[in-house]
Amino acid sequence: MPEGDTVFLTGRRLDDALAGRTLLRTDFRHPRLATVDLAGRDVLEVATAGKHILTRFSGDLTLRSHLRMDGSWHLYRPGDKWRRPGHQVRVVLEVPDRLAVGFALHDLELVPTGEESRLVGHLGPDLLGPWTAADEAEAVARLTADPAREIGLALLDQRVMAGVGNVYKSEVCFLLGVSPWTPVSDVDSARAVALSRKLLLANSLRPVRNTTGLPGRGRESWVYERSGRPCLRCGTRIRMAGQGPGVQERSSYWCPRCQPGPIA
Repeated sequence: MPEGDTVFLTGRRLDDALAGRTLLRTDFRHPRLATVDLAGRDVLEVATAGKHILTRFSGDLTLRSHLRMDGSWHLYRPGDKWRRPGHQVRVVLEVPDRLAVGFALHDLELVPTGEESRLVGHLGPDLLGPWTAADEAEAVARLTADPAREIGLALLDQRVMAGVGNVYKSEVCFLLGVSPWTPVSDVDSARAVALSRKLLLANSLRPVRNTTGLPGRGRESWVYERSGRPCLRCGTRIRMAGQGPGVQERSSYWCPRCQPGPIA
């Protein structure tokens, strides 16, 4: 599932292309929305809340989309060849000179803008949204609410703070110097929140993610997807194991030397 920075950049690009323009045509290819026609409405803005994309239209309407594992939004000029097959299209939004095409989108839903909270109100503070001391305090409080929970699982919980995915979960644990299976009670939770926001912000407008600050191919991440390769700090081979129950299991990467603590 895309990280919060990927969703944020997608929303920014959609906003740049669509906001302030009038819809010439819409084409919804989704059972619940097949009869919807938004032509003539203005696109007010495209915003994000964690991993949710909120396209707001005049007339108090919001289209919520979620990329999940395989969804994507593409921008085209009229007449351009689409880069994914037509049978994967779920929605087309056309404004003068641009088409926004949503492929394999999940959780596509049209709601009154005033009711967005029923779709995203469960989320914790958005790490890429406006950020205040109160947001930081709330994120720390939510993170520490279950002290026995494994830090890797807590970081992935969008109800704690919105935006962290599997990449940042592993990278934050590395920078904290703890294994992903370490109980939250043994972690500096304020630093975990600060690192999560810092890494997401640093990559929010980059097409290629880098969490290390190191140049060169293969050095973009400390541990994520580096199983069997030497740690960039100490040379120990990075390990990988599944974390989480059943269908919620995700891969966790860690350096056994740099990240002491419980393991799978």
